[in-house]
Amino acid sequence: MAKGPEKNTKNKALHTKLLNRKKAKLQEEKKASALRLKALVTKMNQQKNSNDSEIN
Repeated sequence: MAKGPEKNTKNKALHTKLLNRKKAKLQEEKKASALRLKALVTKMNQQKNSNDSEIN
């Protein structure tokens, strides 16, 4: 193997850190979106149930 300092490890480490940050952000956004959707579905189901009980 060649002697001397390792090449480009600082840039690789920074790139990996940035990519991990990006992946984490996307995953958080996906979770938040899923929670909002779930809350909306529950709300709509409650409204539907209350409307059904008023009709009967």
